[in-house]
Amino acid sequence: MSNLRSIGLIFVSAAFLSGGLSAWLWMQSTASWRAHQSASYLAGVTLYGALQNGTAPPAGVTLRTLPPEDQTLAATGQFRQIRGASPASRLTIIPISPDVTANGVGLPLTLAVLSPDLTYNIADLPNRDGQTAAETLGAVTTKFASFCSDPVVVAKMGDAPWIGIEGSTVWGCEASPSDLRLLAVFLAVVSMSAMITLALNQSADFMSFAQQLRDRRRVGGPTQYDATGPQELREIVSAVNGYLELERDQLASRAAVLSGVSHDLGTPATRLRLRAALIPDADLRKKFENDIDTMTGIIESVLSYTNVEMNSEAPRPLSLTSLVDAIVADYQDIGRPVKSEDSKELIVQGARSIFMSRQGQGVVPSEQDVIVVARPVALQRAITNLIENALKYGRRAHVSIETTADTATVVIEDEGTQSSAQDIEALMDPFQRGDDTATIDGHGLGLTIVATIAKLHGGSLVFEDVSRGVAAKLEIQRS
Repeated sequence: MSNLRSIGLIFVSAAFLSGGLSAWLWMQSTASWRAHQSASYLAGVTLYGALQNGTAPPAGVTLRTLPPEDQTLAATGQFRQIRGASPASRLTIIPISPDVTANGVGLPLTLAVLSPDLTYNIADLPNRDGQTAAETLGAVTTKFASFCSDPVVVAKMGDAPWIGIEGSTVWGCEASPSDLRLLAVFLAVVSMSAMITLALNQSADFMSFAQQLRDRRRVGGPTQYDATGPQELREIVSAVNGYLELERDQLASRAAVLSGVSHDLGTPATRLRLRAALIPDADLRKKFENDIDTMTGIIESVLSYTNVEMNSEAPRPLSLTSLVDAIVADYQDIGRPVKSEDSKELIVQGARSIFMSRQGQGVVPSEQDVIVVARPVALQRAITNLIENALKYGRRAHVSIETTADTATVVIEDEGTQSSAQDIEALMDPFQRGDDTATIDGHGLGLTIVATIAKLHGGSLVFEDVSRGVAAKLEIQRS
């Protein structure tokens, strides 16, 4: 596909050509219809003179006196029975007042128009001061030309016999020009729709790539992207793929270095523990052992955080309900005060119907398992970290699940904590710890790891103050 500059030039050129062609078709059709109606008007003006004075009718118009039997039918108003008319025809009687001149009053003209499919509206015929009868007849023949009907027309001038008027070659269907205005509108609409569609497709390529880039670290997110779309987008995708490859290499190198450091520190840490055991002073020996535990714990925490960032675990469908129940059961088996509470019912919004504009709601029973697509090891680590925090800062932990059609939220409420949700959210940055670091173990990476796992699952980690204490809410996308 070409670049955006070429596409823009093509769009502008296509818009100019389609707009010009549509305008030309519209103007040509309008001009043809105006010429057709003008010819019909002049024919009507000339026809009036022929009916009044017996002069030659206009070109394309023939006059014939009706035979005696048709004269009788016309005189009694039975126009549908005259020769050449259909009994199902629609009748329009058009009286034309005579001209008033200095020489007296002319003769009135009566037209009987039989059309197979319409009745002519004579209320909108022009009627201005000084308008002549010939001009009125011209307006009538113009109306004939405005509709494709091929009417049967008979006329009577004063007391003269009824005369049949044949003028289909002037104002009939065969004389009507092709009306290309609908074609012009159709062409303009199709061209505009095609160009809008193509423009939206170009925009959709960029929007799709942006959405994929936002989701790249979520469950099922791509590791690289296909270079499709205009040249500019392909260049951007290629650059992003290169950056992501470099980022993955850097994370892998970081994990390898940390893993090597952790492994290498194992031997001297073991020697330090053995040597610390030889220290006769118990308090000093305990301090040495605590420092060694802290050092190795920090290395392990950083290594865990880096492994989470690498996003190496493959996601799979699992029962979040079973996972939470298993974690809670493990804590209860060793006598820890962790309790699982009933999940709330799932409320699903329904779609609008043709009978009501407001969306309905459906309720899914809470007894059903909550199925998600997630990384089980990472998710278990996140839930365990939150339960450990609840037990460290409070007396008990209460675990429940809240769900919607799109998300699942694991809620861990502590009991009796003195911290607020705002205080705990401030500890989500790496190596941030609270004021009670002297009495509570940790290295300041637990909440950071949980927040990273939440982002990998398209969700977030938030804290709220509740009646018991503080509730940690780990929200993830269900798919």
